[in-house]
Amino acid sequence: MNTRRPENFATPEGIAWIASRVGTVAVVLVLIIAAMNSFVVIQPGYSGVIFNIWTGSLRTVGQGMAFRIPFISKVQSYPVALRTYTMVLRAGEGSNEGDDSIDLPTKEGQHIKQDISATYNTSEEKAAQVFKAFRGADIADIEASYIRRTFITVAQNVAGQMSLTEIISDKRTVLQDTIQKQLETELDKMGFHLDKVNLGASHLPQAIENQMQQKMAAQQDAQKADYEFQKQETLAKAAVAQATGEANSLLVKAKAQAEANKLLNQSLSTNLVQYKAIEKWNGVMPQVTGNNTPFIDLRSKALEK
Repeated sequence: MNTRRPENFATPEGIAWIASRVGTVAVVLVLIIAAMNSFVVIQPGYSGVIFNIWTGSLRTVGQGMAFRIPFISKVQSYPVALRTYTMVLRAGEGSNEGDDSIDLPTKEGQHIKQDISATYNTSEEKAAQVFKAFRGADIADIEASYIRRTFITVAQNVAGQMSLTEIISDKRTVLQDTIQKQLETELDKMGFHLDKVNLGASHLPQAIENQMQQKMAAQQDAQKADYEFQKQETLAKAAVAQATGEANSLLVKAKAQAEANKLLNQSLSTNLVQYKAIEKWNGVMPQVTGNNTPFIDLRSKALEK
């Protein structure tokens, strides 16, 4: 093989020399690219799945650098750390832009907007199962299709069996727990593990919002009226109790006074009265006297004499 540079590249020798050099460079580039593609980095929090397109074999690798056969191996990563998918009304806060809340039907046929989020992941043992189930799709594509569609379907099926009042107040916890249980079953079939479902704010249509406010206002008025009634009833009972107490007190006093008078009358005698009179006598003859007969004025008798 002639490795000397020809003077004229237009000659067959020159063309052959150029071709040999281009071939050499191409081989070197292929080797460099192959070497660079022989290793792949699995990011922290992910598990990698390496698929051999010739043999169809799968193997999972943990985070860090992993070897693969260049050009015949496909690598995909799936989250083993918890990942949150969120669907909310307010723009910029959910996994998708704009209003991404779930439209929930109720048993009465009404509809509300519901914010919801869920945290989930897979494991290194089930990463290959996820790869097979979704044909090597990226996790973002899986979320935009399967995860999203499953969230909506499960939430709507559960909410459709409940009334509006139950969804937004009485059985809100039941709604959340039931969604989590059913969603956990569905995700597990595909190799995912559901950690937690969280129900956020419920957004009611304006007409329903007005009805709820009117109902709450009526309930508050009823509670206020009931409170006033109970208050007046309590005050009336207190007044009756006070009057009864005062009457009983007067009755007790009257009975006590009567008893005292009775005892006093029983204790009085003629000798006692005379004794008390003598005790009080100042030596001057009384001008009037009496016993069981009316009092007689002795002063007039004295004047007649």
